[in-house]
Amino acid sequence: MKLRKLIITAFCAGMAVHASAAPLMLSAKLDSATMLMGTVNTLRLQVVQDKGTAGEFPQLAGIRERGYATLLNDTIELGARIKADTTEIGSGRVQIDYQVPVQVFDSGYYRLPEFVYVAGRDTARSKQLVLTVTPVKVTAEDEISPMTPPADPENPSIFDSIPDWLYYWWWVALLVALLAVGGWWAWKRYRKEGTILSPKPELPAHIVALQRLERLKKLKLWQSGQEKEFYTKLTDILRSYLDKRFGIKAMEMTTGQIMDKLAEDSSMRESRQMMRQVLDMADFVKFAMARPLPDDNVKAFDNAVAFVEATKPVDKPADDNEEEDSEKVDKAPANAGRKSDAKRKGGEA
Repeated sequence: MKLRKLIITAFCAGMAVHASAAPLMLSAKLDSATMLMGTVNTLRLQVVQDKGTAGEFPQLAGIRERGYATLLNDTIELGARIKADTTEIGSGRVQIDYQVPVQVFDSGYYRLPEFVYVAGRDTARSKQLVLTVTPVKVTAEDEISPMTPPADPENPSIFDSIPDWLYYWWWVALLVALLAVGGWWAWKRYRKEGTILSPKPELPAHIVALQRLERLKKLKLWQSGQEKEFYTKLTDILRSYLDKRFGIKAMEMTTGQIMDKLAEDSSMRESRQMMRQVLDMADFVKFAMARPLPDDNVKAFDNAVAFVEATKPVDKPADDNEEEDSEKVDKAPANAGRKSDAKRKGGEA
């Protein structure tokens, strides 16, 4: 008899321990996994716990004072009008069903965080929920119903009329506009001039000729027995100079034709003799297969330089500087002599 009472007492104590050790449970679900932006959905939280145990949701703390709580950086708003129904389910346990209003004011796909319920030392977590919010398709003439139409800002400014994409991405719009203007300009320039970049300005004809003569001098062709190549290059430089300086197509002319063309200009009476000496010596070497004396080569080179110097363009002096220019002319003969000596030395190897 005593053994029977002992077994019954142990069984009742085990049942009490089992009942007190029942776990805290929390589940969560949405009435709809898809909702229209701005409309109200319902979040249902179900808690199963021991009767008489007080608990709370940390994520909803202070919701009644503020009137709302937020999730995901204020993207999702939970309303303060929460309904809670409690039902006893036996064995000292109760089930509490919460209904929480949910609103989202931006379309997109959202993954809600786990909801947490704390009762004493116990903590329960729900599974994560997913929610798809679709945008409201309206035109400027449509009324937004049943939602409240947007209100005008308290302090309106000119920036309120600027579209959001332009407000945040103005630099992209500016870049696109600049590229469009640049592309149009490049296309117009290419059609007009056949190139986009500005052509490099050409040097004056006499500068180019003197530079080429200086390079020819450094080659020392006739000094190494290449008289024919020396005179070929020398005459090519002068023919090219005549073309660019005077428009004379000398590259296609014979020596006689070049001299006849130069005779048409009376200002070239003296310089024409320099050109004749160079061309005659070149014909002598190229066609007669003769080898001129070194002095002849030096003279031909110096005459080529002198011809370019004598026929290069000269800037006209200003009227208020005529007296100063006349003084320079008086000193010219002495300087000219020194320049002539320098040219003779420049043609020598």
